[in-house]
Amino acid sequence: MTDWFEPKNLNDWLRRVFALRPVLVALLVGCVIVLEMRFDWVERTLGAYLVTTNPARPQSGAIWEKGRQTLTAKKTLEKIVTDRQASQREARSAESFSQIAAGLSDGQGAMLSAENFRHLYLKLPREAAREVISAFELLEISAQGNWRRTYFEKSGSDLIVYLLDADNRVLRRIDVPAGGLLQLEREDSLTVEALEDLPNFKNRIYPAERFFEALVSLPEEIRRNVILNPETLLNPSGQIVQVGISDEAVSGYIELGFEFAIGGRRQVILVQGHEWAVWRLRSFLEERGAALHPIKQYLEDRTPR
Repeated sequence: MTDWFEPKNLNDWLRRVFALRPVLVALLVGCVIVLEMRFDWVERTLGAYLVTTNPARPQSGAIWEKGRQTLTAKKTLEKIVTDRQASQREARSAESFSQIAAGLSDGQGAMLSAENFRHLYLKLPREAAREVISAFELLEISAQGNWRRTYFEKSGSDLIVYLLDADNRVLRRIDVPAGGLLQLEREDSLTVEALEDLPNFKNRIYPAERFFEALVSLPEEIRRNVILNPETLLNPSGQIVQVGISDEAVSGYIELGFEFAIGGRRQVILVQGHEWAVWRLRSFLEERGAALHPIKQYLEDRTPR
């Protein structure tokens, strides 16, 4: 039976302290403390409870924010790695410098071997290759024996090429502007249309005889800059019947279209020319056309109908 009065002496205190109930309570508390220190069951139980209530709690606070930042950083890193691997694969399978530039985003780069760069360089027409880097300068760099790899980097619309040694030191930097890339991409492109079907040549189409008559009347330096790669026009087996001059200049280059009659079909070869030289030729063509116009009109008036 429980004593509800205050102990009057030491014997009463000892009797109450060492009674069965206080001893059992003390043992129980001690066991709980020992088990907690050994198995951390209080933390585990509390953690399990908090996990069950997680969906109902607002996602706010330092822990949630840190978790979000970690997840965002992980996704960003995975995207960077994936994009770099994809651009590297595309660069290795590219067949031209313009394809490499098209596969890179601004600030992104791709590493190729020196042999791969030489392979792409040799595919360029002679004039276009000279615009990238002189063949003699490339031979000099190759002869030194230090060139190991080539790094391509997209900077805005331009392409920057670094020739590197084994320690990634830059041996030569090559800047290919956007206009140069456009020239490399569209150089000697071939279509199966007539010049009249191409809107950029409208009202600027001349008979082949008139065009080449004007061309040979110009100095050699101008002729070389009007048609940068004349050898291309010798490949088709047909005859050139018309020549068109575009009125759009891109980074100092103008497009010319040569229409070939091959059997019963027409083909157009598009080549590039320097803007200043093409405009000299066009001015010469217009002047000749104005001079011939009165004679042509006179002959038409004298022709019986």
